[in-house]
Amino acid sequence: MNFLEVPQRYLCVFCGSNHGAKDSYAQSAHLLGATLVRRGFGLVYGGGCVGLMGTLADAVLEKGGEVIGVIPQALAKKEVAHQGLTKMHVVATMHERKATMAELADGFIALPGGLGTFEELFEVFTWAQLGLHRKPLGILNVEGYFDPLLALIDHAGAEGFIRPEHRQLLVAAQKPDELLDLLADYHPSALPKWIDKNEI
Repeated sequence: MNFLEVPQRYLCVFCGSNHGAKDSYAQSAHLLGATLVRRGFGLVYGGGCVGLMGTLADAVLEKGGEVIGVIPQALAKKEVAHQGLTKMHVVATMHERKATMAELADGFIALPGGLGTFEELFEVFTWAQLGLHRKPLGILNVEGYFDPLLALIDHAGAEGFIRPEHRQLLVAAQKPDELLDLLADYHPSALPKWIDKNEI
């Protein structure tokens, strides 16, 4: 089923637990949150109240949207869990957090962030390559933040490590509406299903 055909659609957003060095990162997180609600999406994210995570969740809530958080117990105990969400899943481990977010979401977006954001992005990118999901995957490339990362991915393709059809699984745009349009038009090519989901 195309994610546009799902009655209640949720996009999972990976982003930083810090605000970053530029005001534009937080501004873009806030704009993305408002845009998600305007276009009929709920938010799934890591459940924090800090950094871009908190800015994004607050923006969705301010506009009357639904926000589902998924946070490990260890982080919830450190009082970084957002207290005003529509629903919060408290899970045992970081691995369970990522699996739960992926299960709840109909698509994925990465905002600027650090190691955790990169790791989450590449995991769902890898799952798409393996055929474990066919959900759209995109990057909100605020002020070219992800340009070096996209260049690395393209370099890996040029060196024969990423197939062209797999590179096309990841889209990028600088504005939220542009990115959501790309996700709405997402048509993954027919990929060999190397691994059944139940085998991992």
